[in-house]
Parts: sequence; structure tokens; C-alpha cells
Amino acid sequence: MLDTKVFVEGLIQRGYTHLCVVPCSFAKNLINEAINNESIEYVPCASEAVAASVAAGLKMSAKHPIVVVQSSGVTNMGSNITSLLKPYGITFPIITSWRTYNEGDSEIQHQHLATELPKLIEAYGYEHTILDQEDMVQALDQVDRCDTTFTIGILKKDTFSKVALLKQHQLDLSALTPRSAFLKALHNLYKKSDTLFIGTTGNTSREMYSFMPETNNFYMAGNMGGALSLGLGGALAGKKVIVLGGDAEFVMHMGGLTTAGRYKDVALTYILFDNEQNKSTGGQNSYQSHVNYKGIAKSSGFNVVSESLFTPEALCKSLQEEGLHFLHVKCGVDDETPRPPLDVVKVKEFV
Repeated sequence: MLDTKVFVEGLIQRGYTHLCVVPCSFAKNLINEAINNESIEYVPCASEAVAASVAAGLKMSAKHPIVVVQSSGVTNMGSNITSLLKPYGITFPIITSWRTYNEGDSEIQHQHLATELPKLIEAYGYEHTILDQEDMVQALDQVDRCDTTFTIGILKKDTFSKVALLKQHQLDLSALTPRSAFLKALHNLYKKSDTLFIGTTGNTSREMYSFMPETNNFYMAGNMGGALSLGLGGALAGKKVIVLGGDAEFVMHMGGLTTAGRYKDVALTYILFDNEQNKSTGGQNSYQSHVNYKGIAKSSGFNVVSESLFTPEALCKSLQEEGLHFLHVKCGVDDETPRPPLDVVKVKEFV
């Protein structure tokens, strides 16, 4: 295991200036140290394609960025890699986690790339190198190789030692109602109804499984940023749909908002649970206090509840059965809940 603080100091000494990141739990200690360390700039990005484009702009401006993503996010970078980085000859370190998959696991979003990630990287015209987990100098040299060649560094689990966020970077959401209370209220309203709930990637789906056992749920294990578009498809087919999203998920593929905004007569409600953080990947601040979620949704064509909602009672009073609606809920966090099992995750038809 590498000493994370020493590794980041090594990056700084070698001239790296920015970490452009879409968080991953495998990289959370590296990310936390970058946030803690004032000598390297942490750049949180809405998607992996954004991270790669920002890094390209930095590199073309004589800075030395590093991109950190998870393996599923390498697919989001495909167009950027093949139509910008490769043809223009722009190189910088890209470090991706390599998520594993065991047969029968419900984290099915990792199943394909658990074996095929090197082939995907090769298809992009890159080589790959697995970051050394024991030799600090070797690991830093591998990052340097990725900086000057078309090589992607692969990060395995438990490569970095534990680093906690400094107090000034930790969020205190204790004054807010935890999301579970809102989910329980939705459950009481909609249990045994035909309304379809679609939960976005991560803790939202896990908590739906624990706190909404009698509603009609689809637990989207992967495809972050795509929950609203998936729900739009169901609504266009005539279903009543409520999408349960999150603040980091909201910004990843905002084209889903503008697409949905064309359809005023569908029965589609998008509830954004805003806990200000990437809870599933270490609880880092999403750094989106500048984002006007309600304003973006309204300008995209949604009927928007004008006030943010802070209680389950306010949420339930604001719900409407028909039309295209957006609700912004400020909430706290819950303790980790179990992942839904494979038999309830791996479905291919809405009921």
C-alpha cells in the first residue's frame, strides 16, 4: 500500500498542478489528500468527459493536470480521447480504478469492464499500466509515463493508505432531515400503486430498497446521470414515473433535462435529493453551491416547485400526478444501507 500523503507530495514535486476528478471509492484517499493539500488544485468535474477536456485545456496552457476517474467513466471519455486527445497529440496522466465483479454480485454495472477494461483502453489507441501498490518511486514514474505517452494508469483497490478529509472540508448536514424520512413518506403514499420509481446510481437505490419495499422500484446500478432519461422513456410509453436523483447525478448529463423538457404532457416527476456530496464514493463535497438546480430545470421546460423542500410533509404536499415536474429536496445522509440483491436489480422490463 502506498502512503497517500507521500504520493501526493511526490506528484507536487514532479510538477503536477491539478487533479481533475470524478470521484471513485477506490481513489477516495487520493482524492481526500488532494482536497486537503493546498499545493495541488482539486478540480471536481461533472463527468469524465468534462474532466478530460478541462485537463486538455490545462495541459495546452502549460499546466500539468492529472485526471482521476473510475473504470465505468472511461467509457464517458471515449469521444474525448478519440476525437481530441489522440488526433491532437495531447497527453496527461489518466488514472482509472479497475472495479471488480464476482459472479452473483448485484453491482452489474462493473461486470463487463471487470475483464474488458484493458481491451477498451487498447481500442482507444492507448497502452495501460497497473499502478504499483508497494514501490512509491515506481508508481510516480508510471504517472510520468502516462504524462508523456498515450498510456492510462490503472488503480486497483487498496492502493492508497487511509486519509480523512480535514475538518474544514467536511460537511455538517446534521440539521437536515435524512433522505430515509422522505423515502418512507413516498412509500406510504405510493405503496402497491403502479407508479414507477427509478433510483439513480449509488446510495439512492440502496436506500430505496431498504425504505420503499412495497413500491414499484427500478434500481439503476450504473449509468450515472441517465436516470431522468430512462424515466422519460417510461413516461413516453404511458407510465407514471418518479425519478429519484442526486446533486452529483443532476449535472453529469444535463441534456436529459432539455430533452425531457419538450414533453409537457407526460406523467414524469424528477425529485432531486441534494445532500451536497458524493456520498457513495467517500462523502466528498460536490462543490455545487453555485448551481441553481431549480432555475436550470425551469429553463429546461419543467414545472418547478419554487421553494426547496426540507420536510417529508412539504414534499408530499407538492407532488402532482400528471405533467412534467421538478422538486428540489435538501436532505441529510443516512448510515450505509445494503445493496439490493441481484434478483431485484437485474430486470429488463418495467412493470
